[in-house]
Amino acid sequence: MKRKSGLMASMKLGLVALSMVACTTQSKELAEKETTLKVFEPNWESIKANYKDPEWFNDQKFGIFIHWGAYSVPAFGSEWYPRLMYMDTATFSAQLNPGEQGPNKVYLHHKETWGDQKEFGYKDFIPMFKGENFNADEWIDLFKSAGARYVIPVADHHDGFAMYKSNTTRWNAYDMGPKRDVLGELFTAGRAKDMIMGASSHFAFNWSFYNKKDKFDTVDPEYADLYSSKGQDLEEPVSDKFKQRWWERTKDVIDNYQPDIFWLDFYVDIPDFAEMRPKLAAYYYNKGIEWDKEVVLQDKNFSHEAFPEGTVIYDLERGKLPGIRNLPWQTDTSIGKNSWSYVTNWESKTTNELVDDLVDIVSKNGNLLLNVGPKSDGTIPEDQKNILLEIGEWLKVNGEAIYETKYWDTFGEGPTEVAKGHHSEGNNKGMSAEDIRFTTKEGKLYAIAMDWPENGQIVIKSLAKGAEFAPDKLGDIRLLGSDEELSWEQTNEGLIVKLPAQKVGDFAHTLAISI
Repeated sequence: MKRKSGLMASMKLGLVALSMVACTTQSKELAEKETTLKVFEPNWESIKANYKDPEWFNDQKFGIFIHWGAYSVPAFGSEWYPRLMYMDTATFSAQLNPGEQGPNKVYLHHKETWGDQKEFGYKDFIPMFKGENFNADEWIDLFKSAGARYVIPVADHHDGFAMYKSNTTRWNAYDMGPKRDVLGELFTAGRAKDMIMGASSHFAFNWSFYNKKDKFDTVDPEYADLYSSKGQDLEEPVSDKFKQRWWERTKDVIDNYQPDIFWLDFYVDIPDFAEMRPKLAAYYYNKGIEWDKEVVLQDKNFSHEAFPEGTVIYDLERGKLPGIRNLPWQTDTSIGKNSWSYVTNWESKTTNELVDDLVDIVSKNGNLLLNVGPKSDGTIPEDQKNILLEIGEWLKVNGEAIYETKYWDTFGEGPTEVAKGHHSEGNNKGMSAEDIRFTTKEGKLYAIAMDWPENGQIVIKSLAKGAEFAPDKLGDIRLLGSDEELSWEQTNEGLIVKLPAQKVGDFAHTLAISI
């Protein structure tokens, strides 16, 4: 018995030792994994040293932005209704309408239509925001039919109402309004259909979004978690408490939805958020490693210094670049000329304008993120649907000149100059048949004419004999969407291609040239 007891004791000691070795090995493996996952430290030196723009993003070329929230209920002015409805003086209204005197039209409209801002505030639109016809699968099907490769719904706008099941604020679409996890439903539907899914955060500006006066409900402490905890001092710096709220909300979206793309609006670029920027970039990029995928962080970067060059993918709002940018970039713009969210006087751009924008942007190494504005009930208006479907039909024919392409030696040629910078699109003129843009892929050069020439032939000066970028030899040339054999001649003035007698397609026209 003694011998058996000793054997048992030895066995127990052995098991304990093995268990300790196993725990030590496991702890070591966990520590190594933890070290591996934390590649990025929250400083720009570490991020610059380890970050590289994901190639997959640049290949997609076309995505959909979605502005949908409680601001869709009044459907007046724009998605900035929650701010403008409290702008009662020239000081405030002139921020968006220079030279305007006195209260702006949104402030007056709200007072006349909904009542005094003390009695009926923005918070009171939230119960009216029901989204009763919202169907995530239908939206995703429409975006796929449009030829989009990625979708970025607004998760948090300036208004402070979260469009997801939030763990940090009661003001969210799961607990109020539609009482649905809008972001979650779109992510589930999109990923089931192989869409790349992202989310946007505009919440930083919530700090200064609402005007605080005693005659408004915005000063009521009961609603400070919607209207922000900032006081009535217009110059009050962003508090540490608010920055922590912003951080917790941002982490909530990243951790629980694992977005492939995370898009940041302005205000994160002000000095008050300086320490938060590398913290966010490092956190999100490390999360991407943990999830075993390359993620994309995008910022409008108005200051051009907030996120150093080469640490995020640069985004331009309602504007384009005049030439090629070697690093990937993106234009975000709306189908609507006058708003991002649905308004009753919404003015849509034409499909022709938007196709020309897409082509111009892609030729310069960029992507187009095109916004839709659904109605408060969750339906997408017919005019927006039709435009998306027409873009999709164009891409079915011409997509090989867009998706997975690279920029050529020159982005294009033609007489029409493109305005550059944020909010410059209103200065652009329509493109002509002489305006040609180039992309390239797999031994093909694509020359895309922005209109059908009246004389039936396209002249490409960049491909003239002896021209700077002209290949020594040109092979087969075909017009996408046509089976007709083309006749062409390369002269000292340019490559002259005779098109079919009948116009092919309604928008930009693509020649695929073997080189």
